Amino acid sequence: MDNKVSLTVQNRLIIFGLLLSTVLIIAIAIFAIFNIQKKLNEGYQNFGQVLSKTLAIESVEITKNLPENKIKETLKTHSDSILKSHNDIVFIEFRDKNGDIIYSGKNELAATNKTNIRVTSPLTAIGDTNPIGSVTVGMSGSIISQISSTTRASLLFVFSVAWLVFAFVILINTYLITRELRILQNGVKKISTGEFGYKIQTKDVSSEIEELFNAFNDMSTRLHIYEEQNIDRIMLERNKFESVLMSIANGVVVCDDNDNVVLVNNHAQTLLEVSENQLLNTKIQEYIDTSGNECFKDKIEQFKDTPLEIIEKKPIEFNINVDTRVIKSIISPMFTRNKDYVGYIIVLIDMTKEAEMEQMRAGFISNVSHELRTPVTVLRSYIDTLYNYGNEFDYETQKEFIGTINQEIIRLNRMVNDILDFSRLEANTELEKEPNNIEHLIEECAKQVDVLTKEHNLKITIEKQSTPPEFLFNYDSIERALTNYLSNAIKYSPENGEIKISLNYSPDKNEVEVAVTDQGCGISLEHQKKIFDRFYRVENNTHTIKGTGLGLNLVKTTIEKHHYGRVFVHSEPGQGSTFGFILPTVVKEECEVS
Repeated sequence: MDNKVSLTVQNRLIIFGLLLSTVLIIAIAIFAIFNIQKKLNEGYQNFGQVLSKTLAIESVEITKNLPENKIKETLKTHSDSILKSHNDIVFIEFRDKNGDIIYSGKNELAATNKTNIRVTSPLTAIGDTNPIGSVTVGMSGSIISQISSTTRASLLFVFSVAWLVFAFVILINTYLITRELRILQNGVKKISTGEFGYKIQTKDVSSEIEELFNAFNDMSTRLHIYEEQNIDRIMLERNKFESVLMSIANGVVVCDDNDNVVLVNNHAQTLLEVSENQLLNTKIQEYIDTSGNECFKDKIEQFKDTPLEIIEKKPIEFNINVDTRVIKSIISPMFTRNKDYVGYIIVLIDMTKEAEMEQMRAGFISNVSHELRTPVTVLRSYIDTLYNYGNEFDYETQKEFIGTINQEIIRLNRMVNDILDFSRLEANTELEKEPNNIEHLIEECAKQVDVLTKEHNLKITIEKQSTPPEFLFNYDSIERALTNYLSNAIKYSPENGEIKISLNYSPDKNEVEVAVTDQGCGISLEHQKKIFDRFYRVENNTHTIKGTGLGLNLVKTTIEKHHYGRVFVHSEPGQGSTFGFILPTVVKEECEVS
C-alpha cells in the first residue's frame, strides 16, 4: 500500500512539473513574440516616417522653379515611379498649404489596398521653415506581417522543441528511476517468497541507487546464511514434532483454518480406516463413516459457531462409529505462541472396549440383581412354607425342602464369593504363596464337585503324565480357579458324560499345565476371544446358563496377575471344550519384583 501511494505522488509531481514548464514556456514565448512584434511595428513606423520625409524633400527639389501647370505632372511621375518600385506603399498624396489635394496616386500592384500605416510629412524648402504643403504616404504593412508571422513561427518552433526536449528528459529520468525501483521491488518479492540470497545487478544505475542495491544484496546474503544455519534445526524440530505426533497412542488429525487436513498420525488412519493420501489436503467435513454419514460436518460447524474463548476452555466432544469401533472425538482450537488462531486438532480415542465394558457392566448389574433375587425368593418361599406348615409335611418332603434350600444357599454363596473375589483380586494386594502340591489340590477339587457330578450322572477322571514337585502358589485361589473350571464343565456337559482333568509337568520349561476337558456343546472362535473378559457370558438357544459372568475372569486374574501364568481354551462347536492354565514352578526374580 505504501509503495502504491508514493508512486502516485511521484506521478503527480511529474505531471505538475510538466504543466508548470509548459505554462512557463508558453508565457515566455508570448512575451518574446509580443516584444518582437512591438519592435517591428516601431521600426516600420520609423521607416514610413523616413520615407515620407525623403519624398517631401525630393518633391520640393524637383518642383522648384517649375511652372504651376508642370508641378502636378512632375509629382505624378515621381509618385508613380515610387509606387511601382515598392509593393508595400498603397498610396501617395500631395496637398498644398491650404490642405487641398494636388495629386493622389494609388499603387495598383500593392499586395493589399488596406492601409495600416499612414505617415504625413510637410513640404518644406531647404532653409525655409514655412511649409508649402504636405505629403502623405499610406503603407499596407504586409512585409512586417510576413516578418512577424515568420518570427512567431520560428519562436514557437524553438520553444516547442525546447518543451519536448525538457519533457523527454523528465520522462527518461522518471523511467530510469522507476525502473530501478521496479528492480528493487522485484528483489523484495523474491525475498518475501523465501528466495534468500537473490542478488540485484548494480550495472548502469546511479550512485545513490547502487548503494541501496548493495545494501539489499548484503541483507539477502545474510538472510541466506541465516536460513542455511537454521533450516536443519527447524527441520529437526519439525521431525521431532511429527515423530511425537505419530507415536501418540490416540489418533490425531490436524486441520488448518480452511478445514484442510495437514497432518494425520498412524493411529488416526487405523481408527478412521483411511490411508494418509486419502485424507491429506481434503476437507475433514467430507469424511464419511461406515453408515454413510458425514460424522464431522455438524460438529465442525458447531465448533466454528462457538467463540474461541469458550471452545478453548470446553472443547467439543462427541462419538462416531466406524465399523464396530466406538471412537470418542475431541475438537480443540490450535494457536501460535502469539495466540493467533491457525486451525484445530481432532483427537480420536478408541472407546470400543470401554463401551463394551459399560454395556457388560450394565448387564452384570442387571444379571446379578436377577441372580440374587432368584435364590433369595426361593429361600424365602421355602423357609416360610416350612415355618408355617412344616408339621404338615412328612420327613421326605421336609428333607426335599431343606435340600433345595441348601442348594440355593450354595448358589448364593458362590455368587457372593465371586463378587468378593473379584474385588479382592482386582486390587493390587499380593496373595500369600506357600509350597503346595498341585496334585493334591486337583484331587480335592474333584471331591468337592462330587455331589454335582452325581446329580448329572457325570464321571470325572484324572490323568497325570508326570508328577510335579511342590512349588509356590496360593492354594485357595488356585483351588477356586480349578473349581470354577469344573463347575462350568459340569454345567455344560450332557447327562452321563465324562469330564477329564489332565496334569502335565514340563521340567525343561519349569511349568505345570492343568486342563479340564468336557463333552459339552463347545464354543465358537468368536466367543473364545472374549470368554475370559469380565462380565462376558456365552448364551445360546441350547444352553442359557445362569451366573455373574465373573468366573473365568477371576481365573484369568488369579493365574496371570497373581501367579504370572497363562490361561487358555481350546474348543470347537459340538466337540466339547478344554479350559486350562499354566503355572510356573520357578518364579523369576523380575516377576516377583513386578
